[in-house]
Amino acid sequence: PLWTPSPERIAAASVTAFRLAAERRWGVALPDYEALHAWSVAQPEQFWTSVWEGDGVGGGVIGTRGERVLVDGHRMPGAKWFPDARLNFAQNLLRSRDARDAIVFWGEERVKNRMSHGELYRAVAHFAAALKEQGVVAGDRVAAYMPNLPETVVAMLAAASLGAIFTSASPDFGVQGVLDRFGQTEPKVLVACDGYYYGGKTVDVLGKLGEIVGQLPSVKRVVVVPYVHREHDLSHVPHARLYADFVAPFHFVDDIEFAQLPFDHPLYIMYSSGTTGVPKCIVHCAGGALLQHLKEHKLHGD
Repeated sequence: PLWTPSPERIAAASVTAFRLAAERRWGVALPDYEALHAWSVAQPEQFWTSVWEGDGVGGGVIGTRGERVLVDGHRMPGAKWFPDARLNFAQNLLRSRDARDAIVFWGEERVKNRMSHGELYRAVAHFAAALKEQGVVAGDRVAAYMPNLPETVVAMLAAASLGAIFTSASPDFGVQGVLDRFGQTEPKVLVACDGYYYGGKTVDVLGKLGEIVGQLPSVKRVVVVPYVHREHDLSHVPHARLYADFVAPFHFVDDIEFAQLPFDHPLYIMYSSGTTGVPKCIVHCAGGALLQHLKEHKLHGD
């Protein structure tokens, strides 16, 4: 081995606390990581219940778990996890509203900013209220033609808070690449940047954006996020408003009413590469994504 953790570090690790809590809860012997892994495979209902509850590590799922954990577990596809559960993905990510950093953003060497947990919560509250005013409801799609900006995270969480489904494409995609994706998912609202930085260069997106929106009849509102330009002529982009104008009427909103949704309610639509034809849509559901994140961040990443 290149490196081995000390006994003290192992004893203090979250995965150790989880392992010991699982021993107590389920009456099993889990002397080491290998035993923990074998138990998670042999007894998935027990394992994922402990992940949901945050056994030993805290911060379990905010939501109602229900009695049943797994139905038709032998079927692939067809198995159903936590069929009686109700939760909201965004509510779980926004459980803190304090002053600690939630997002630290660097746009190459051009733009640097931070958002605290409290600032992120408020930004999501404003954006969710604006989406609701646009008629966005559970099951609608909200698309982002965006790089990894803080506003992309805000849009995703706002959509998820309502039960809308988030989907995205990188702003370096051409017009047809975006239409191949969003033409299938038919978003009601499109969030887009005005451009992006790459390799020290500034790349404008507004020209492509007008073409894209003109061929997406499902889009009722385009929200443009200023990133690389100070001045914006949006006359060629149908239904366009700047981000600040979109959320301005809702700055009085302080709280988010999180929709309580089934475990397998769709959260994201992603896409295959498109190398063998039009990209295929890939749906990820809220409960599975949330539990996987909890497991990876708490147990794998400590």
